[in-house]
Amino acid sequence: MGFADSLRLDGRTAVVTGAGRGLGRGCALALAELGAHVVAAARSADELESLAAEIRADGGSAEAAVLDVTDSDAVRRVFSELPRVDVLVNNAGWNRPQHFFDVEEPVLDAMLALNVKAAFIVAQAAAQRMAEGGEGGSIVNMSSQMGHVGGPERTVYCATKHALEGMTKAMAIELAPHRIRANTVGPTFVETPLAGPFLQNREFREFVLDSIPLGRLGEVAEVAAAVAFLASPASSLITGTSLLVDGGWTAK
Repeated sequence: MGFADSLRLDGRTAVVTGAGRGLGRGCALALAELGAHVVAAARSADELESLAAEIRADGGSAEAAVLDVTDSDAVRRVFSELPRVDVLVNNAGWNRPQHFFDVEEPVLDAMLALNVKAAFIVAQAAAQRMAEGGEGGSIVNMSSQMGHVGGPERTVYCATKHALEGMTKAMAIELAPHRIRANTVGPTFVETPLAGPFLQNREFREFVLDSIPLGRLGEVAEVAAAVAFLASPASSLITGTSLLVDGGWTAK
């Protein structure tokens, strides 16, 4: 099998959380282009149906799964009802920048609930289905460059992403006997619905661009390409690591 063929995901089912917009949508489109049947999960039915329709119009296969990933029972039900799970892109996440002194407890609780607890429950449910199928699989947890460094007004976000990095390493060890790989992708700032409002601040945008040696923001397609690689058989010996798509931010 040549390299191009090793990227194909024909016959595989890929679940993408937070798929309605931004990075999740881009990942869903990339996986569908490689032949996967995509289960697009998010809270917004309209966004999911639009995504699924776009994938099908391009000759791909997709279905929508309206899901709040912080509802553990709903997560377990959705995964238990899928005929198979081969790939998980654990993408749902959130951030509200606040100075350390000003972090509000409800914000702390909400970010831990979504970025850590929900990510854990989703990964656990997916891994159990992969193990039951007996063919292994690939879990890609969407982390951040902030899972490797610190940043201003991001103590909570950094805490959640550092936790995700550690969780992924431990998952990789425990799931290896089941032929399940676990990795993270760590993007820099990308103009998505999540990061876009922050980047509208001229001073902050200049800080970001000055911090990226390549001198530009990331693009959704670049992050999706990294996710697709880790999801595919082309990365079959890669587990327990992080693929940073950060333009060199963390190299300094």
